[in-house]
Amino acid sequence: MATSTVDVVIAAPRDAVYKFFTERDGINGHLPGVQFTLKKPGSPAPSGVGAQYVVGRGSIGFVEETTKLVPGERMEYKIVKGVPVKRHVGIVTFRDAEGGTLVSYTMESEPSLPVPAKAVEAGLRVLINQFIKGAQKAFR
Repeated sequence: MATSTVDVVIAAPRDAVYKFFTERDGINGHLPGVQFTLKKPGSPAPSGVGAQYVVGRGSIGFVEETTKLVPGERMEYKIVKGVPVKRHVGIVTFRDAEGGTLVSYTMESEPSLPVPAKAVEAGLRVLINQFIKGAQKAFR
């Protein structure tokens, strides 16, 4: 299984950064070429645990499900459909930091196809950095 983590301080209050990442369709407009569309609401809020989002453009994409939320501190999700992986999870933690919020974003992925771990890790870093850049853009 390949793992990649990126740590960065986002210049915004923790509650705002947490909301940006957990209300997935709020990311729209901040990531090039990607849309999050709520497919199945979670509990107790639409973006709560169990929420499923289609991630992509039009009919091309995959389905991601929110699996854990600790308000203001942590979110976890997994891909449940549409990508050739045995397992893919994302874990995002939030802590107060000088100048804003420390975001620690980890992705773990186990492809269904034989792909070198180093290549998967590099790809995960690219994905994480897209989310980070989107968040930085949102809070300028």
